[in-house]
Parts: sequence; structure tokens; C-alpha cells
Amino acid sequence: MNQKPALRLLLEKMANMPWKEYPGHFGGALSKELAGPGTTGSSRVDFRISRYAPAAYVEEHVHKVQEQVYYVLEGEGILTLDDTKNLMRPHDYVYVPPGVRHSFTNTGTQGLVFLVITTPASDDEETR
Repeated sequence: MNQKPALRLLLEKMANMPWKEYPGHFGGALSKELAGPGTTGSSRVDFRISRYAPAAYVEEHVHKVQEQVYYVLEGEGILTLDDTKNLMRPHDYVYVPPGVRHSFTNTGTQGLVFLVITTPASDDEETR
């Protein structure tokens, strides 16, 4: 029997969370898991802050069941949704439903900083 981990209340300072370059991310495309499976035990949500150095990117990919919201705080970059390129700047946001191919590249001269909310936390339908 698969037992889900207990959920944990989390009140934390962002500075205490480590930067990580996740698989499929390149050139200094870093993220901090703020609330998700590794920090709270949640299987329902993965909340991250990301900072991409100039020219850093996440390769094109598609989610089977995950929904995502990206919210840009600083910088600018190109978010490709299927075959459409979209310039994203501060306070722009997007909802990406499952099945949409997407990638994000910092095309600016400064860091691209954005929030990412993903639900469920895993794209594996069997773990939902």
C-alpha cells in the first residue's frame, strides 16, 4: 500500500532554500522549491521561484496532467506556447494547461525572475 507522506506546515525564509538546476534546464536556469513535495510533502502543489541568467532556458516540454501558472517579477524572456512566441515582462502571467508544448528563455540582459505554480506536483498520473 502506498502511503503518502504527512503534510508539513512551512514558514521559511527564501534565502534558506537552495538554488537548483532541474533536469531540462540549462545555462543557469535555477529554481528554489518553496512549497512542494520536498519541503511540505504536498502532492497537490509545487510552488517555485526561478531565476534564469541571460540566455538560460528550459527546453521545450509538455505535461500530461500538470497545470502551471508563470508570473514574471523581473527581466524579460520569450515563452513559447506550442508554436507561438510570447514576450514576457514584469507582471505578465500565463496559465498553461496540460498538453501545451512550452519553453522559456531569458532573452534579456538581466536576470529573468518569475514564480511558477504547478498542480499536481507530479506529472505521473499514477501518483495523483
